[in-house]
Amino acid sequence: MNKNVTIIPPSEDRPAILRVAAYCRVSTDSDDQATSYASQIRSYTELISQHEGWELVDIYADEAVSGTKTDKREDFNRLLADCRKGKIDRVLVKSISRFSRNTKDCLAALRELMRLGVTVQFEKENIDTGTLTTELMVSVSGSLAQQESMSISQNIHQSYRRRMERGEFITTKPPYGYRLVNRRDLEIVPEEAEIIRWVFDAYLGGQSAKDIANELIRRGVRDRKGNVHWTTREIYYWLSNEKYVGDTLCQKTYKTGFPFVQKINRGEVDQFYVEGTHPAIVSQEVYDKAQALRQMKKKQSKGPDAVYPLSRKMCCGICGFTIYRRVTRRGTGAWSCGRHLRSAANCPTGPIPQETIYDAFLRMYNKLRLHDGIILKPALSQMEALETAVQRDNPAMLEVNKAIAQATERGYKISKLRANGLLDADACAAQMAANTAQLTQLRAKRRRLLKNDDIGEAAEALRQTVDAIRQGPERLERFDEALFEELVEQVVISPTALRFRLYGGIEVTERIGEDAK
Repeated sequence: MNKNVTIIPPSEDRPAILRVAAYCRVSTDSDDQATSYASQIRSYTELISQHEGWELVDIYADEAVSGTKTDKREDFNRLLADCRKGKIDRVLVKSISRFSRNTKDCLAALRELMRLGVTVQFEKENIDTGTLTTELMVSVSGSLAQQESMSISQNIHQSYRRRMERGEFITTKPPYGYRLVNRRDLEIVPEEAEIIRWVFDAYLGGQSAKDIANELIRRGVRDRKGNVHWTTREIYYWLSNEKYVGDTLCQKTYKTGFPFVQKINRGEVDQFYVEGTHPAIVSQEVYDKAQALRQMKKKQSKGPDAVYPLSRKMCCGICGFTIYRRVTRRGTGAWSCGRHLRSAANCPTGPIPQETIYDAFLRMYNKLRLHDGIILKPALSQMEALETAVQRDNPAMLEVNKAIAQATERGYKISKLRANGLLDADACAAQMAANTAQLTQLRAKRRRLLKNDDIGEAAEALRQTVDAIRQGPERLERFDEALFEELVEQVVISPTALRFRLYGGIEVTERIGEDAK
């Protein structure tokens, strides 16, 4: 028996006007980086605005950021956030390698965009994710991009190593107090060098690293990013950095795996110590005295009035008292609630051995370090999603981003005029300096907009906590005072557990005593 079958075509639920965005990225350190960056922004702006039926949403552009990881690409994450809000129908990208050089991240992002109904067009590979048969092509192209990134990294590393062996490699990232000139030489920055000299003098004069960091904050001294934020970890790093005496220790860290993970070199690969590579900021005598003082402080027993790493960090989880005092029990240090010390009837929380607290911190840190993807990454993603929901709809932010794109484009035009001989060197330098100053102000304004409320501050604190853990030792074997100071805001004590409250809102509970087994 024949049946009548009527084919009902799929309904077209896309708007008549296609909302289109573009993503571009410059990932190398080449001399024409700024030109390429501005060129991509200009090209996509013209393409989308001139295409009938297309409406430009925004140009998302990350400047000089690696494509092997997506977590540090601000505009890439902003693009994904806007797609989740339903603001974008189509995304244009020059090539897959510009989108991501990590196949796993590339496919994860594309699958999410496909679920959201957002199509992506890759110009170089002529791939459009609007057709469902292209994922294999994307996977192959993404793998090639990943291999290309690994090959480039290996070539760069080999080049660095040969320069290290010849004593010619100093750094690609100058420490505070120096600037990089001629792409290989360190030059002293006078105003920053004065800060470094003061830090060494203050430390040798008896101030602690914490006191020095607080004094820098009180003075309003800004870091390279323009923030007034200093930690004991940074102060200790300065005090132990051989570059301030004019020497260079090469390969303090090394990279492994893919995406590349940077680890502290603890003897896994060769190191190269080169003397007299650049001008010194402090004398060898001052530097040696600082190292000797650090070692003495580590070994020296502390008096009753000393400030310990745990001082002012602990709170009683039973009575809420925030004053804990260090006591000695059977020759070992312990910490006790101030109310319990007056009378056990005031608070049942007895003394906690200092080593118990230290061991709990080690367990907490190693769990977070090992389970980054289970604990840290979701926490940071949720906080940033909340930050995005609160802040990204801010019209002031859109205006700043447009102004940054316009200033970048202006820099490209100035460079082009100079290249064509239509602008003399002095005029070019003056205009580029003015344009660079404006870009600096705009980027500072964007940072202020991102931090102008409690959500922004909490997100920034959490990012710093996560960065400190990711950049710290892969496994912590002994208590690190500077790391504890940087990570832990408060430790809430109870008879059977310690709750570590980290900066940024993460809380981790560690059992103690019999419950810890």
